[in-house]
Amino acid sequence: MRTISLDLRERILATYDKDQSTRAQVAARFRVSLGFVKKLLQQRRRTGDIAPRHRFSGSKPRILPEHRNHLRVLLADKPDLTLPELRTATGLNCTLPAIHYVLQKMGLTYKKRHSAPANKTDRTLPRHGDAGGGSKASGIRRG
Repeated sequence: MRTISLDLRERILATYDKDQSTRAQVAARFRVSLGFVKKLLQQRRRTGDIAPRHRFSGSKPRILPEHRNHLRVLLADKPDLTLPELRTATGLNCTLPAIHYVLQKMGLTYKKRHSAPANKTDRTLPRHGDAGGGSKASGIRRG
């Protein structure tokens, strides 16, 4: 979705103010949505400015600079903390990938997973000859 130019915004508001048209009529005339006209009028009434406000869009960051400092201190003290442990220690209410990306931007590393016992050395899949129903002789009932 592209940004509507400041010139068009000014013309929309001038038409709305001068012609005493309804918002729907102005939206149809300039081929914009009714929602855009409503939001533009609301923005002008609230802030007095009609310029695009992209820097205010989107969700607010949950990991603030003080959280970043706390993460840095935690990892300096104990570098083998996992992401769930870091989230618990900082009290953050965000996803684990969010913490991962912040740490990556900060150039910090962390332990990827908890320590676990070594994997079994046995096979996890049966051998090729073991699968199947067996021989015909073992499948015959006697009795």
